[in-house]
Amino acid sequence: MLITTTSLRQLDPSDLRPAKPPPEPASIVRVGEPAPEFARFLYTAVGGDWHWTDRLAWTLTQWTDRLRRPGSEIWVAWRNGAPAGYVELAASSPAKATGTHAEIAYFGLLPRFIGRGLGGQLLTEGIRRAWTLHERFAALAPVELVWVHTCTLDGPNALRNYTARGFQVYRESTEEEQVAPVPPGPWPGAHG
Repeated sequence: MLITTTSLRQLDPSDLRPAKPPPEPASIVRVGEPAPEFARFLYTAVGGDWHWTDRLAWTLTQWTDRLRRPGSEIWVAWRNGAPAGYVELAASSPAKATGTHAEIAYFGLLPRFIGRGLGGQLLTEGIRRAWTLHERFAALAPVELVWVHTCTLDGPNALRNYTARGFQVYRESTEEEQVAPVPPGPWPGAHG
């Protein structure tokens, strides 16, 4: 299947265009001590319908290592006591960079919460938190760039939400990729 990947970025916190609050907003909370089991649950619950498969084979050690990296954070949107979605942030310091690059590594909603305006609310808060990662991790230089990538396998509103929040496209590429005809779903056999 041909997959187009779009990379987007913001170069200044003022680039953020906040979404209007949804009729029933979520409470968005940072996971202070992210358990690998919870992180994996969010990943499969949100990404199962969008062919998120790159982390399915990860071991407990791989999940733990990822979550312990400086600048790694998970923010969860909660509605009526249930997780509605999440944003995972990841920091890096590329060789020629003078500051931290904050990636929105994963972002999305659980299926039952799509279409309620929560995606704009969650992404707005995720971007705000990405710009301030260095304030919560002393080892990080100030954030100079926030970036994200999406592809044609993601939800139909993903790219529109990113650009509506002020992200600018800086690269697109199209490649042939091996993709299962049906996404895996949130648990083994969900769509089998």
